[in-house]
Amino acid sequence: MSTDRWTFLILRDTGTPVRQFSASSSWVRRVGGGGGVLAVLILGLTAWGVVASSAHVEARHLREKNGVLTAELEILQERIASVEGSLGQLAERNAEVRDLAGLEEIDGEVLKVGVGGPGSLTPERSPLWRLDQNTGAQAFAASYDLSALERRARLLAESFTVANDSLRSRVDLLQATPSILPTSGWLSSRFNRSRVHPILNTARPHYGVDVSAPAGTPILASAKGRVVRAGWVPGLGQMVEIDHGFGYVTRYGHASRLHVQAGQSVDRGQLIAEVGSSGLATGPHLHYEIYVNGEPRNPMNFVIPDGT
Repeated sequence: MSTDRWTFLILRDTGTPVRQFSASSSWVRRVGGGGGVLAVLILGLTAWGVVASSAHVEARHLREKNGVLTAELEILQERIASVEGSLGQLAERNAEVRDLAGLEEIDGEVLKVGVGGPGSLTPERSPLWRLDQNTGAQAFAASYDLSALERRARLLAESFTVANDSLRSRVDLLQATPSILPTSGWLSSRFNRSRVHPILNTARPHYGVDVSAPAGTPILASAKGRVVRAGWVPGLGQMVEIDHGFGYVTRYGHASRLHVQAGQSVDRGQLIAEVGSSGLATGPHLHYEIYVNGEPRNPMNFVIPDGT
């Protein structure tokens, strides 16, 4: 049996006696081992406390972030609802514009611009869903609504473009369509495909109307167009011919004076000539003709009463 022993001296200060005690080596080893275990335990508890405190702080930060995210999602949803209302008003305006443009209204089901299919996203596929299902569902709903609004906005933009092009075409057509009687006066002869000519005394078609008026009375262009002929024409005397586009051509005959020349652009109501009796005429009057795609038409069918 070992007789090794440890002697411990305890000194408090210089004025007190020295105390000592002895202990066997095995006792010292047992006490030292227990102290190590205690130290390890203390260190472990300290580390756990630090980790637990850090986790608590992180959890609090996550709760704060989640609250902020939830609040932002609510604001985003309110803005989405506002944009949806604005797009609804745009859709109503688009329907009115399409009606003016002569286009059919977009079907309500088409306006929903729905999407789907095997590749479509679902809330469960969102990374946020795995962290917080409620927040993940809200975020997915906001994203889905935004995508739908983007598709609807693109559809309305395309529709407005088509309607604008159609309206522009209709405006051009309206500007090119003869709609006024070129001069003021008395309607002395109507459109007739077989009329006895007052001078030649033979049956000849009268592809226009005659408006008797004092010499010098202004003759106005009945629609927007380009002068293709301005000068003397056998039978019609001093005559102006205007190509309005869209197949419309008008002729103004028996003028005493011309105010335009070939190649010149004119607007509806613009002075182009003056009433006269040039060519085969019994007195001052305007002979007015309208051709549509080369076919003579009754000019009175084009005259808007308020514009007469």
